[in-house]
Amino acid sequence: MRRLQDRAPGPDDRASGPAPRPRGLPAELNPFVGRLDDLAAVGGLLEENRLVTVVGVAGVGKSRCAVRAASLAEKRYCHGVGIAELSGLGDPDLLEHAVVDALGLTDHTRRPPRAVLVDHLADRELLLVVDGYEQHVGACADLVLELLRRAPRLTVLASGRLPLRVDGEVLFPLAPMNDEDALELFASRAAAVRPGSALTGAARDTARELCRRLDRIPLALELAAGRTRALAPEQILQRLDDRFRLLTGGSRSAPPRHRTLRTAIGWSHELCAPAERLLWARLSVFAGHFDLEAAEYVCGGPDLPADTVLDVLDGLLAQSVVLREDSPATTRYRLLDTVREYGAQWLSATGDAERLRRRHRDWFLGLATMCELDWFSPRQEEVAARVESELPNIRRAMEFSMESVDEVHLAQYLAGTLWYFWAGCGRLAEGRYWLEQVLDEEATHDPSRLKAQWVLGYVAVLQGDAAGAISALQSCREGAERSGDGVAAAYAVHRTGCLALVTDDLARAGELLREALARYREVGELNSNVLMAQVELSMTLAFRGDLAGAAATCREVEEICDDHGERWARAYALYVLGFVALRRGRTGPSRRMVREALTTGHRFHDLLGTVLCLELLALLTAVEGDAEEAAVLQGAASVIWPSVGVPVFGSAHYGAPRAECAELARGELGDDAYGAALRAGALLDHDTAVRRALAAGAAPSAEGPPAAGVQAAGETRRPAASRMNGRGGPEL
Repeated sequence: MRRLQDRAPGPDDRASGPAPRPRGLPAELNPFVGRLDDLAAVGGLLEENRLVTVVGVAGVGKSRCAVRAASLAEKRYCHGVGIAELSGLGDPDLLEHAVVDALGLTDHTRRPPRAVLVDHLADRELLLVVDGYEQHVGACADLVLELLRRAPRLTVLASGRLPLRVDGEVLFPLAPMNDEDALELFASRAAAVRPGSALTGAARDTARELCRRLDRIPLALELAAGRTRALAPEQILQRLDDRFRLLTGGSRSAPPRHRTLRTAIGWSHELCAPAERLLWARLSVFAGHFDLEAAEYVCGGPDLPADTVLDVLDGLLAQSVVLREDSPATTRYRLLDTVREYGAQWLSATGDAERLRRRHRDWFLGLATMCELDWFSPRQEEVAARVESELPNIRRAMEFSMESVDEVHLAQYLAGTLWYFWAGCGRLAEGRYWLEQVLDEEATHDPSRLKAQWVLGYVAVLQGDAAGAISALQSCREGAERSGDGVAAAYAVHRTGCLALVTDDLARAGELLREALARYREVGELNSNVLMAQVELSMTLAFRGDLAGAAATCREVEEICDDHGERWARAYALYVLGFVALRRGRTGPSRRMVREALTTGHRFHDLLGTVLCLELLALLTAVEGDAEEAAVLQGAASVIWPSVGVPVFGSAHYGAPRAECAELARGELGDDAYGAALRAGALLDHDTAVRRALAAGAAPSAEGPPAAGVQAAGETRRPAASRMNGRGGPEL
């Protein structure tokens, strides 16, 4: 199979959008010990240089030192600090996507992510930490060099085993800890394993010698400290002597500390029980974090029953081979990179690596399928968070499936099944990357290919790429008709109707969306996509002046969403209902509904839903008399659109609120003041713009009793399995 390649930039690629602050530095899970002189030295280098690279042997503490130095220097950078952790990245083509993620960017256009980064960083004062780049050192060096050349206020702090070797790079070789820091680290970690214990007297002297024999390398010290659960320091030192004699078969040309670190890891491996060694090797197939259920499925088997994995994992936790990370939602685990590499070598030696990688892939196929079903439920936010956290493993699963022509269809299935993540959670750019890659490969499994095609068409529609959308959707519909796949045909018709809507062909949009809803009913399909077809039909009705039909259609969507706990499609229904209320002069109810829609869209990182609501709230604010604030909100929306695609899709109908707001605000303020307010809004980052929009406007006033329910005379079509439950709709 060929390597995955980045696509060339498309003609519709646009400039970068708003600038959220980077995701920031990770919280420290245990106390940072020592290294005061090293931190001061790195901080001093950052004051004078734009590229500082912390280099050293594996396990010497490069990553921890770099992150700590960045946190101490953070106040110097007005646009903050971002950290790109690249060690779990398998495909170098995803390097730039990973840095985009690290900076908290959302971009829906077809531009290469490198262009997004260059635009975002061009005039920002920011510190970017790049960690764990060794396996992609060439690609990383190329990216860092271009960013530094194109972004004059950017500073990069890199950490890795090798220099990047680019112009302007200043190296800081990180040595092992000094004697006192090493002893303090060992004592601190040992006390965490055995609370209440302390190193005193002879035990302290023994621990000092142990630290010296381990060359004061932090990873080796932490592994040794993990053994204090079962052994006294003198016992550890004695056993360490044995392991030094056993594990000296490495290259004599390798630096001594490399051999020492391997000895430390090998010694920890030798001290593990056979089941612990086996689990250690098998856990190496995970990219980044994993949870217990995944470990039980992927790593379990006749020689390691799934119901014993927890006990064996606990043993690895006790020895600091596996790290535990808790969040309010879940407990997850990870291997340090060096420990993972060691386990991967053992797994390869057993000849079992391919089977474990396949089990890993199968688990994440199942997870994605389950999450697709759960997306149409009250668990939508949990699904979004789960897929976000598992993205490194999902990428690895797709990569594995593309290595064999017989399994490409599984990569197509996985990329298509994640439609809710690509379209609903601000991941259009990466979604398009994967969909194009998997569809470039031939596969004999039609349903998987057809699903990937309509999802690609959907993504292209949202990006404003009409040509790309038509190509994918026509191919899908033709293939569906040949194979008799009614579900794929319905989706192809639906998304073609959506394309007609955003390109202002309202008559064709209404015809296709009604056909799609009929097809959905015929095959018994009901999910968020089906409800979005009904929302899009209601938008068509509203644009054609049938406000009653549009309201009735969206009320039904709202009821179905409430029945199922669905929030994403409901937000779009509220947007349409807010649009209808505004057209009827009911600004209070309109503002309430659009605020709720904006809150939901922002929570899901849905940039399209967010910017549509900002445009409507800007018009509402102008109608209510605050022209300056309306112009500020317009300015904020204007810099979001380029990250979605074509501003307001290039549609006269979708663009009407923007045009009306501009006319009102400019007429009230005059050209100069209006332009100044637009520029002020354009300076707001994404989160600030949303907070400001939610706070804009006076508290909605009572405007009389709610309008009586309006029936959609012959205009509304219900999705499959929909029903009315008698509840009243929102006030319009």
